[in-house]
Formats: sequence, C-alpha cells, structure tokens
Amino acid sequence: MTATLPPPPLRLDQKRIALAFLLAALVLVIFRPALPAGLIRLPEGLILPFADWINATFAFARDELGLMTVTRAFSDMVEACLDVTANLLYGKSRWPYVGPIPWAVIAATAGMAGYALGGARLALLAGGTFVWIAVMGQWKWAMETLSVIVVAVPFSVVFGLLMGTLAWRSRLAERILNPILNIAQSLPHFAYMIPVVVFIGVGPKAGAIVTIIFSVPPMIRMTLLGLRGVSPEIIESGKMSGTTRLQLMTRVRLPAARTEILIGVNQVIMQSLAMVVLASFIGMPGLGQKLLQLLQALKIGLSVEIGITIVLLAIVLDRMSKAWAVKQPEHATGPWLYRHRLLLIWLGLVALGFVLAWVHPYFSEVGRKQALSMAEPVDAAVGVLIEMISPVTDWLRWFLITWVLIPLRDAFLWLPTTAVLLALAGIGWRVGGLRSALVCLAFALPIALSGWWDRAMITVYTVFVSVALALILGVPLGLLGAVNEARSRRFLLVCDTFQTFPSFIYLIPVIMLFGVNDVAVIAAVVVFATVPIVRYTIEGLRGIPPEIVESAQMSGASPMQLLRHVKLPLAVPTLVVGANQSIMFSLFMVIIAAFIGTQDLGQEMQRALSSTDVGKGLVLGFAVAFMGLLADHLLLKWAHGRGVALRSS
Repeated sequence: MTATLPPPPLRLDQKRIALAFLLAALVLVIFRPALPAGLIRLPEGLILPFADWINATFAFARDELGLMTVTRAFSDMVEACLDVTANLLYGKSRWPYVGPIPWAVIAATAGMAGYALGGARLALLAGGTFVWIAVMGQWKWAMETLSVIVVAVPFSVVFGLLMGTLAWRSRLAERILNPILNIAQSLPHFAYMIPVVVFIGVGPKAGAIVTIIFSVPPMIRMTLLGLRGVSPEIIESGKMSGTTRLQLMTRVRLPAARTEILIGVNQVIMQSLAMVVLASFIGMPGLGQKLLQLLQALKIGLSVEIGITIVLLAIVLDRMSKAWAVKQPEHATGPWLYRHRLLLIWLGLVALGFVLAWVHPYFSEVGRKQALSMAEPVDAAVGVLIEMISPVTDWLRWFLITWVLIPLRDAFLWLPTTAVLLALAGIGWRVGGLRSALVCLAFALPIALSGWWDRAMITVYTVFVSVALALILGVPLGLLGAVNEARSRRFLLVCDTFQTFPSFIYLIPVIMLFGVNDVAVIAAVVVFATVPIVRYTIEGLRGIPPEIVESAQMSGASPMQLLRHVKLPLAVPTLVVGANQSIMFSLFMVIIAAFIGTQDLGQEMQRALSSTDVGKGLVLGFAVAFMGLLADHLLLKWAHGRGVALRSS
C-alpha cells in the first residue's frame, strides 16, 4: 500500500482576484444612480477629524513640551547668521558692519570660482550671471535670495551628513528614516511652510528654516548611498594603517564617498533655490517675492527679467556644484606662486573691484535710473505675439475647457468613492498580490476618510490629463533624441537645463499665452512633466545592450520592428521610472499652479497657509504625498515584475 501525498493547498489565482475587484468596481460605476449615498461618498460619520488631531498635537508640543522655546532658539541662531550674510551681500545694518560687498567683487569671485571648477566657459557663465543681475538693477533682490541659500545650505548639509551617517551605522535608524524620507520627498512645498509659520512666524528666518527642512532629505540619502558604496579594500587599507574609528570615518570613508556626498550637496543647493523662491508666500523677500508680485499684476516683461535671473542663478549653482562633485582633488607641484596662481589672480581681481567701486559708485551698486531693462520691448513683443495667436489660443482654451477638461473633471468627480477604492485594490492585487492591494488601500483610504475626496479627485484629474499629454509629447521627443549618441547628449543637456528651473518659472509663459485658468495650469504642468519622460526614454533606449540590437538586425528586423519588438519592450522598466517621475513632478506643479486658479488640493493648501492652519495644511499635504506614493508603488512594482519577466524569458 503506497502512501498518497496530500493535495497541494488551494492557491487563489492572482489575476482572477484582481479581476473580481475590478468587476465589482465596474458594477458600482454602472449602477451608481441606484447606489445609496454612503457608497457614493463616505458618510459624514466616517470622516475623521485628522486636522483637529494634528492641531491638538502641535498645540501640546508647543505649549506643554516647550517646543516653541527650542524652535525660537534655533530661529535666533539662523537669524544671527542671516544678519551676517545680509550685511555682506546687500548692506543690512547688522554685524559685522562691513558690507555691502561691491557687485564687481562678487562677480569676479564667481567668475574665478567657475574657472577653478570648470574652466573658462563656466567662469564666463558664473561671472556673466552676476554682471547681468547687477546691470539689470536686480542686485538687492538676488542677494536677499542668495543670503538665505548661503545660510540654509550648510545647515542642511551638516544635518544631512549626521543623519545619513546615523542611518548607515544603525539598521534601526535606517528603517525609521526611510518612510519619513519617502513622505518628506513626496510632500508639496506648501506643506512645509505652515508649521514653520506657526512656530517661527514669517520673514527671512522662516524662509531659511523651511528651506533647511525641505532640502535635508536628499543629503541624507546620498550620504547613506556614498558610505555604503565605499570599497571594503579601502577600509581594510585604512585599518591596516592604524587609524582610529574617528580617523577612519573622517580620513577614509567620507573622502571615499566624496562624489556621492557632493552630488547630495548639489541637490541641496537646487532644492534650496526652489524653496527660497516659493517661500515668498511666507514673507521671504527676494526674487521670488518680486516675481510673485509681478505675476499677480500680470506684468509679463518685468516677470521675464526676474525669471531669466532665477534661471541663470539655477544654472550657475547647478553647474558649479556638479563640477565640484566630479572634480577630483589635485596635488599641485612647483613653485609657491605657480601652485597658488588662481588665488593670487582672485585677490588681484578683488582688489581691482574694490578700487573700481571706490572710484565710481556704479561698480558698487547700480541705481534704478542706471539699470538696463528689456521689459518694454518684451511687453511689446508679447503683445504682438498674443494678438497674432490669440484666435488659436482662444479657440484652444474654449475647446479644451468645454469639451475635454470640464467633462473629464466631472467624470472623475462622478465616480463613487467605493468604486475607486475597489479598483485600486484590484490594480494593486494584479501588480503585487495582497500586499500591494493593502498598500494601495492604506494610501487611498485616509484621503477618503479626511473629507477632501472631491478636491483630491480634481487633483487626480489634473495630473492624469497632464501626464497623458506629457507622454504624448515626451515619448516621441525621446525617440527622436535617442537616434544617435550626439543627439542624445544634446537632448539630455536640454533636459538637465529645464530640470534646474524652479517650478515657479513655468507659470510665466502659460499665463502669457492662456491667462489665468485651468488650461494655463495644465500647460504649466505638461511642460514640467514632459522633461523626465524625454530623459528616461532616451536613457532607456540608449541603455539597451548593443549585442541585442545587432542580433535583431541580423535576423532581418526592420527599424520599426526593431523599435516595437526589441527596444521598447526592453526599455519599458526605464520608461516606467520616467512616468513615475512625471507623476511626482505633476503633483508638485499642480499644487504650485493653484496660484493661477484651480479648485483642487493646492488651492485649499494655500488657504491653509494664509490662515496658518497646521492641521488642514498637513492633511492636504499628506493627501498629495499619498497619491504620489501610491503611483510610485504601483509603477515601480509593475516595472520590477516586467524586468523579472524579461530576464527570465
């Protein structure tokens, strides 16, 4: 008698369970008119007072735990640093009472720093940018902006280094930090501002502190990545040299992780510039505040001037910090004068700048009457352009609003909440099984329970339309850019340049063309969201192993067959990463574009900022973050599965 093995446990088919959820969602959509109100939107009794809970927590921390005292002490320290940079850069009457430094000296210093880091072209870009700022009469606004960046960046870098090192040393710290960093990097800019306004107030120090908080996460991640990537051979060599633990960290590990750490510094600088521009909403003076005022007044010519300055500053800071990251330390030899020739040239230029400023005040500060301006010709050109294309833009605006945007928005709002939740659970189950389904519900259900479902659906509709249009534009552009190596470099350079622009800049051309309406919002988001799609399409197609392409060509595949059946399927995981980045960019831009008129979460977030309602602002911010994290989970999970399938086939 032979023993019979027990039958294997029943395994529910993943596709069938996902299909069941999706069919249930479809049934709810079809029979919506017959559904009870509680299935269309969650009843009031289920709406949880998240905002009240958060406000109570903040009040307890502020009043009972004495957090206000800590934040005030930190803000006083930041304010003391801001007084120094303000005095040196634009002449505020504070210690050390030696400023302001003439613009000619700062321009020469920027040019020499650019030359030392990247040669003559970077020197011309850096020095020329500061000359532009001076002669256009924007020196004080630009220095107000830079004075905050100069203070915020060191704080962010030091704090990021410490937290990244802690995460590298302790797995527990890393596990705690990872979800915090994920949410922090998904929160929109305004969500950071509201708590800072409550604890700090408004003005430059509030702008500096919110900038520090916003720019820390990438530094933590890059520090952790750099320390993890240090070769074991380097560590063993350091230990064999008799180093102590502190010496091993400061003289071996950190120098070996130099490139990743400096890339983190680059990201901190760019994040700081982006936040400082937007911090104009909480009273931060500088270029952002001036641009906000000009956009509100619809003064396009002057807005373009400020926009060019912000873009030039962004490009200079990005190029110089990247050049610093890739430049390896050099050990010069030869006479002292030769080894320190750049320092001596810089000292000579600084002395010349001070002499010129002493001889003529123009080289110290360009007065308003002496400043150049291109606002009038720009306004005239814009007027002619708008008059020429207004029939097209007016018709396009009418068509999109009447036949596309309003019907789509109403369709998203018409969907029952329960149907959307079931559909997300089904998609999650299909992509990653039960765990992914639960993750999707964990991100979506709090939005429904918060009472902001309708506003969230308007945000989803805006992002959906924008990303769809960005894909329609970006994928063909990426295919065009991936034709050969030279063209790829040119396209990627353009993408790099566009990605350095602070998001506020994208509002200028769309307001100019479409006015203040939903079409302008969509247009701004589309431009912002197209860049990562173009970049990742090029990188995905150019990253395919040449032997695979050659094999397909030898099999007689035509160029179109090669693209459709070989290149695109292999590039899909990279393309999905681009789509994921596009969604995150769109979410950030939608919240910022609420400035020019939407009825989504961004508009409510701006109202929460104006009323300093921490609870409401953070609830709205978490809703945006959860939408981004949900899309991130689904897309990356699907891309991972697709990659596994391709490798096994």
